[in-house]
Formats: sequence, structure tokens, C-alpha cells
Amino acid sequence: MEPSKTKLIGIIAIALIATGGTGAAILLNRQSESPNSSETSSTTGSNSNTGTSSNADTSGAYKDGDYTASGSYRTPGGIESVDVSLTLAGNAITDVEVAGSGSGDSARYQSMFREKIADIVVGKNIDEIDVSRVSGSSLTSTGFNEAIETIRQEAESAA
Repeated sequence: MEPSKTKLIGIIAIALIATGGTGAAILLNRQSESPNSSETSSTTGSNSNTGTSSNADTSGAYKDGDYTASGSYRTPGGIESVDVSLTLAGNAITDVEVAGSGSGDSARYQSMFREKIADIVVGKNIDEIDVSRVSGSSLTSTGFNEAIETIRQEAESAA
């Protein structure tokens, strides 16, 4: 990499770290099925939010409709859960709501997660969703992803 590009990247990284902002998570879309396409697109925000991609088959056909599922995750205080309700249209998420059971710190993290998750997933193909951190909440993402997987299976079997 050219020294000027390295310097610019370093300055950007320092600025992101210094601001500690919370924005949309980095959500790396799963690779498309096209053998000639090696591109992945991303939605980027601040350094406090990250996502992951998967090599899962993205050929699912899903029935449009409203779906709800729960997902659980372990915290230092015990097991917590989130209820995810979403609307699918043309395999894309058009609306999402998350409700949690947390108390104390868990409730705070779930609230931060709820405030940003729609910005991250609405408009995305459900096969592209695999969130790992939203607004500093990495554990809530585990329950959210579990619920998304349940919804995928339900919507696929209904198609």
C-alpha cells in the first residue's frame, strides 16, 4: 500500500476511535451466488459496530409476511432473550422490532441495540443478515441472529 494511503487510513482510524460514535453496524453482505462475482458490499458506521459474513447458501425463497421469533443469549448475569418481529417482502426485511427481557445492564444494551437495528437491517435481504455488534451490544446480537435464523426457516418452509 502506498505511504499516503496508509497515512490516510491511520488518520481515519484515529478519528473513529477518538469519536467513539455509534452508528449503523458494518454489515457485510454474504457473497452472491454468481461465480463471477467476488464483491461484497457493506454498510459502514463507527468502530463500535461490526458484522460478519457467512458462506451460507443465499438462494432461499421466502414467503412474504409478518414473522416473530425469540432468541436467547448468555450474559454475565444469566440467560437473556429478545423477541424479533419483522416483515418480509420479496426476501427483504421491510420492518423490524425487537423487544427484550433484560434488566440492569442487559436492559441498557438491549435498548441501545433496539435503537439502531432497523437502520442496519431494513431493506436488506434476510439472507444477508448476520449481525455481530450494534451500538456496543455484542451479546444481544447473538439472540437476534438466532431469532433471524428461526424466521428464515419458517418463511422458507411457508414458501
